[in-house]
Amino acid sequence: MASEGDIVLIYFEDKPLAFARIEEILPDPKRSWYHVKLLMLQVPVHAITWVLRDSYIDGAEFTMNGKKIRMEIVVCPEDPEDPFKSGKSPEKPGDSGGARIISFTDIKKK
Repeated sequence: MASEGDIVLIYFEDKPLAFARIEEILPDPKRSWYHVKLLMLQVPVHAITWVLRDSYIDGAEFTMNGKKIRMEIVVCPEDPEDPFKSGKSPEKPGDSGGARIISFTDIKKK
């Protein structure tokens, strides 16, 4: 199940509509239902609260006013290769390799 702090993409009629961050998930008196407070990440920023079943929070489709809606957790994609993590200096495409890296620590020593 999605949890507080997760970013979700809200689909409306099978089309991506908006991003939101889950601010709060509180239990409803009815079993397996929750009050889900969403911060809508659009201009203007505003918060909404939906009463959802646990399966809807997990991504199952539901309807509001006869319109299909679902939420999908957004996962940050992996970078193919992050030169800063590997310890290599990043190279620009087309560089001939003649560039020189200047270390700030070397400049401070002078």
